[in-house]
Amino acid sequence: MLVLIANLGSTSFKYRLYNMAAGEDRVLAKGGYERVEDHGVVIEDALAELEKSGAVGSRKEIDAVGFKTVLGRDLSGCVVADERALAALEGFAEVAPAHNPPYAAGIRQFARILPDARLIALFETAFYQWVPEAASRYAVPESWHAAGIRRYGFHGASHKFVAERSAELLGREDVAEVVRGLYQNGPQAVDKPLRVISCHLGGSSSVTGIRNGVAIGTSMGFSPQSGLPQNNRVGDLDSGAIPYAAKALGLELPEIERQLTKEGGLLGVSGVSNDLRDVKEAADNGNANAQLAIDMLIHETRRWASSFLFDLGGLDGFVFTAGIGENGAELRAAVCEGLEGFGLKIDPEKNAACKGEETEISTADSTVKVFVIPANEELVLAREVTRKISSLS
Repeated sequence: MLVLIANLGSTSFKYRLYNMAAGEDRVLAKGGYERVEDHGVVIEDALAELEKSGAVGSRKEIDAVGFKTVLGRDLSGCVVADERALAALEGFAEVAPAHNPPYAAGIRQFARILPDARLIALFETAFYQWVPEAASRYAVPESWHAAGIRRYGFHGASHKFVAERSAELLGREDVAEVVRGLYQNGPQAVDKPLRVISCHLGGSSSVTGIRNGVAIGTSMGFSPQSGLPQNNRVGDLDSGAIPYAAKALGLELPEIERQLTKEGGLLGVSGVSNDLRDVKEAADNGNANAQLAIDMLIHETRRWASSFLFDLGGLDGFVFTAGIGENGAELRAAVCEGLEGFGLKIDPEKNAACKGEETEISTADSTVKVFVIPANEELVLAREVTRKISSLS
């Protein structure tokens, strides 16, 4: 089965073509476009390139297209990208304006360009379908809750990959099997608990607690703007700050939203950049605000991780993933500092040597195993698309 994974941003389009024949999961081709003005044009160009390169003899050979959709109103999971999915995306277009409109448009364009291919959407919220209501509900009036205001969680594909791969690395194939079948079978009982905290640290960051392969809670909430400080998004903020800023700074709501989503986070605190590499360079050169931005990211990562430690009742695995998590040795060390009393000890030499590859960085006597697991959201999506299609057959 040939599965094309389509990653659509407001001005970007990236793709990977997988051969999902039994036991292969092989990437046949990949590419991308930036500064996109018309997704229909670049989709046509990408398909032509796949034919020209020989990755496919004809675009008609593509069996399915998978979309890593973000947030849908009254809809989550791995679903057929039909009119119901489009309505769900458009119903929350204002909540995820950089993602939902491009995905809705892209799904319609692929339906026109590849009419015989199956179109499947995997919502980023899917991994959090089984989070207990006490952890997913806000203490808002019932009418707000009925309108869909609750904690949804994001980076679901990344944390699901961590759930499966960490179970394999910890010798828990029973839990890994639960994760593989999660969207088809739901949570399943296992003989012995497996407790993991996953830290997805990148341009956009989140921390998720995972018990027996299933999320129990996550740092992100109603929108991708919440949780940890992001590259240029504020993260958690007291709701009382918004009306105060409107009065004190003379700002209208659209401008407040723009500043919180475009000028906050690492950029807002450091005043240097929304890229941690630039922020770290500035901090190393004595920029106090840049160092503060890094310290805040570390503090919030530890704060959210500690909250899940209590809910999990202990810990077996602690994982770093995504660009910062995979490459930031100093940040990993800072997040894990002083946790020896919880049985978590990292090996300084292993940690320093790890540059983005899958590695265990804990000491031999650490009762909590610490891993770096590179993110592979596209592979998760390709596998879930294949499972979904098999379930429809």
